[in-house]
Amino acid sequence: MPANILVCLDTDPQPSVFDAVTAIDAGADHLLRHGGVTAADVEPLVHGAMFTRGPDQLKHTAVFIGGSDVAAGEGLLAAATGCFFGPMRVSVLLDSNGCNTTAAAAVIAAGRCLPLRGAAAVVIGSGPVGQRAAQLLAGEGALVKVVSRKADRAAAVCERLAGKVDAGLLEPVGQDQLPLADILKDAQVLIAAGPAGVEVICQEAFASADSLKVAIDLNAAPPVGIGGFEATDKAVDRGGCACYGAIGVGGTKMKIHRAALQRLFESNDAVLDAAEVYAIGKAMDD
Repeated sequence: MPANILVCLDTDPQPSVFDAVTAIDAGADHLLRHGGVTAADVEPLVHGAMFTRGPDQLKHTAVFIGGSDVAAGEGLLAAATGCFFGPMRVSVLLDSNGCNTTAAAAVIAAGRCLPLRGAAAVVIGSGPVGQRAAQLLAGEGALVKVVSRKADRAAAVCERLAGKVDAGLLEPVGQDQLPLADILKDAQVLIAAGPAGVEVICQEAFASADSLKVAIDLNAAPPVGIGGFEATDKAVDRGGCACYGAIGVGGTKMKIHRAALQRLFESNDAVLDAAEVYAIGKAMDD
């Protein structure tokens, strides 16, 4: 049987060691690692993966897109899929900065605590992980407040997500419009996906949000995103709310990451972005 070859396209100057170790643990036999990749570089790299094996063997070659810049990674994904035609294609996974696997793990953790359909959810942080968490929650039928510091930023995120989920389930909220207490009023699900090392919710504000059933903080760097939380929290009960820290959902994130990498070598036509990665995680969790 041909060896499983993973072509790693990383937008950072040095390809991620984390992603390489995870790929090896997931069963990749060989890694071809490229750093500093731009969209203009993608075609010859992907063509090299596509044209060296016959269609019946292409499931043993796949592409992983990583790096710290998610927007740049999305550009690589578009460029890579634009290279495919007919049976000449390879499977590809986008997980720049862990955006898809982290968001999937957070939403799966929330779904373990309560039914998400119809649940009132708040996602604080309009960056890549926050956007994907909001997308996945809305995809499950939750009513999602997408919170950013500025109302126009929150509105732009909701407009972008409207092409992927029911726009009626998304409500943009700017912290320049409403105080945090009003934003959290009646919320059952909270996912804090703010910048690293920034407390976005103080301990007192969290304690006053007495309707919360589950709260997930995805910031591991001190100070954590929700005051009073620990990065290692895993379903810790605080006033009837199941609380998770970044490391607390990290085990699930790693399982999803490995499973998604393994999925790449099952066929040559998988394109794994947020929804597809979440589906893999949910299937594992059932």
